[in-house]
Amino acid sequence: MATPYKNTAKLLKFLSWPVQNEELYQEALTHSSYAYEIEGLCSNERLEFLGDAALELIMSAYFFEMFPDASEGRLTLMRHNVVNEKTLAKIARDINLGMYIKLGKGEFLSGGAEKASVLADALEALIGALFLDQGYQASVPLVIDLFKPVLKAVKQGNFPLMDYKTMLQEICQSKGSKPPVYQITAEYGPPHDKAFEAVVKLDSKIKGVGTGKSKKEAEQSAAKAAWELIEL
Repeated sequence: MATPYKNTAKLLKFLSWPVQNEELYQEALTHSSYAYEIEGLCSNERLEFLGDAALELIMSAYFFEMFPDASEGRLTLMRHNVVNEKTLAKIARDINLGMYIKLGKGEFLSGGAEKASVLADALEALIGALFLDQGYQASVPLVIDLFKPVLKAVKQGNFPLMDYKTMLQEICQSKGSKPPVYQITAEYGPPHDKAFEAVVKLDSKIKGVGTGKSKKEAEQSAAKAAWELIEL
């Protein structure tokens, strides 16, 4: 029995995207688990690769133009808050993308249509398909419109949308490094008004030091220091 999924054309109509080659979008919504079960079918992995690069470029140009006085570090922070698995999965859920992704039986039964990684990858692949189908210039306003809610939040100053510990973790993963290690190194003040000092280590080397009124706050502060050191 085939796994259920909705017609791609319905999604494209909902998005109001012009379409020249619908097969590209069909491929963008074909998970590797589904392609594995049907001989000769391509998965969305190549389009995901292209979409990731296209999205990075579109968002980099958007923030560069919208914030002419922002430093490189601030621009990087804003872009990272948009181009990450958590945000991509949220946008994918907002458009019910999971209902359109073709999944293999095992992946479907394990809840693949709601997995953040599956949703984020499919959205990037969809953008890759749009990039090939319509070209860069035509794709930009369509992608910006799709990301409008999160871009509005960033523009209004409601960032970081992700905490620094999460961002530092993602950067380490993307670089194939070991996850950050946090350590509380000192406590100050009386019991009713304590302050804590924390360090974060990357590959056994201290990369950030921070303080806060709680251990979690101190760790966030240390993560912020390390993140800025890496990104700036």
